Amino acid sequence: VVQAFFPGEEGGTALARIISGAAEPSGRLPVSIPRQVGGQPGTYLHSALGGHTDWSSVDPTPLFPFGHGLSWTSFTCSDLSVDPVAPTDGAVSVAVTVRNVGEVAGTEVVQLYLSDPEASVVRPLRWLAGFGRVELRPGEAARITFSVHADRTSFTGVDLRRRVESGVIGVAVGRSSGDLPLQGSFTLRGPVRHPAADRVLSVPVEIVPVP
Repeated sequence: VVQAFFPGEEGGTALARIISGAAEPSGRLPVSIPRQVGGQPGTYLHSALGGHTDWSSVDPTPLFPFGHGLSWTSFTCSDLSVDPVAPTDGAVSVAVTVRNVGEVAGTEVVQLYLSDPEASVVRPLRWLAGFGRVELRPGEAARITFSVHADRTSFTGVDLRRRVESGVIGVAVGRSSGDLPLQGSFTLRGPVRHPAADRVLSVPVEIVPVP
């Protein structure tokens, strides 16, 4: 199945190249695809309650989750490393190793998600914080390191001011919002901080080949 959305006037050529194998499908879904005809096109940015089924007859589990996408080859992610502690105005490093375990070259999009179970307001179960796109030949591996500033955990509080709070932040890394085999966490310490409009929104990624 190829989801092309609105591919434009060169869409036919692009689809033909993908289906024939001349090009690699390496895109990822920017939405979740409902499992049932009556399912709602919900976002993956739901609270913990949003994943419950006791208040609805419709299973909210998507057929294809946000971030999903396949390739002509297979990849593994392993060796998660997370800095344990950072100040509320600092940053942490999150690193994983991705390897092409298939028989052809391919491109993987390693996705980093964060969660904040201790926030003073209800927050999404998880949100996409960054991603790293890497091309690997069969058997090749790379170490992907994300630099995550505390500003990426900020949210709007009950006083309508953006804030960074101390507490445990969950980390999950994988291939989509529904496929996150690597789990960890780090702790933010320090006073509540109110980042300004110039808050850090980017998550720089370093990719280094490994044996």
